[in-house]
Amino acid sequence: MPDLLVNLLKLPSPDSAMVQMEKAGILIRRAHPFEITLVRSFVEEHFSVAWADEISVGFANKPVSIYIAVLEKQIVGFSAYECTRKTLFGPTGVAEEMQGRGIGTALLIVSLWGLKELGYVYGIIGGAGPIEFYEKAVGAIVIPGSDPGIYANLLK
Repeated sequence: MPDLLVNLLKLPSPDSAMVQMEKAGILIRRAHPFEITLVRSFVEEHFSVAWADEISVGFANKPVSIYIAVLEKQIVGFSAYECTRKTLFGPTGVAEEMQGRGIGTALLIVSLWGLKELGYVYGIIGGAGPIEFYEKAVGAIVIPGSDPGIYANLLK
């Protein structure tokens, strides 16, 4: 899967996505350092241990570089940035039963704004899965020659 490049100067405002989430009763916020076990457990259960390991770095960042989507005091999605490499967005995921409600888009946008607030002009979405989603949501473009990227030759 190729990496994607996002111009952070042209990001959509997170405001409309956040309003949509609030209307649906979903809170998008930064994870707290004392929630590491809960967030890791969600990521392991719904995605993979490797992703849980990858986001662990985000809890040491100041500010924490992990956002979570919360519905009725339960995590239903997450996104991370600056965990694997500088300027890199990901991993990210939404519980299968909650997909299609705009949660992934909201998490993507607030995380990319997190990169922008760190002073970056461009962000990279590493090993992007649904390329069309990222193209539509934030104008991402494929980086030629980026497949395989940093996720090549992983330990098994």
